[in-house]
Amino acid sequence: MSKTIQVRIPDDLKEEVGFILSEVGLTASDAINMFYKQIVLHRGIPFDIRIPNKKTIAAIEEVRSGKLESYDSIDELFKEVKNEKKKKKPI
Repeated sequence: MSKTIQVRIPDDLKEEVGFILSEVGLTASDAINMFYKQIVLHRGIPFDIRIPNKKTIAAIEEVRSGKLESYDSIDELFKEVKNEKKKKKPI
């Protein structure tokens, strides 16, 4: 038998998660059921819960700021990476 639960979630988070779930064909109920099943399988939370270090926080802030370089294709990214390797001189 199913039980109904109520959860308080900020509107902006609910909207963002709802969009992502719909893109992969899931409902919030589906996702919560999957999460609960993973808790049972792992006998605990199915992922690490950690406080990020300073380097990780800086990387997260860099991503959120939108200052990172972006590429139109994976090929364009690989060309850039290959060019960077060529610029470095061997020791």
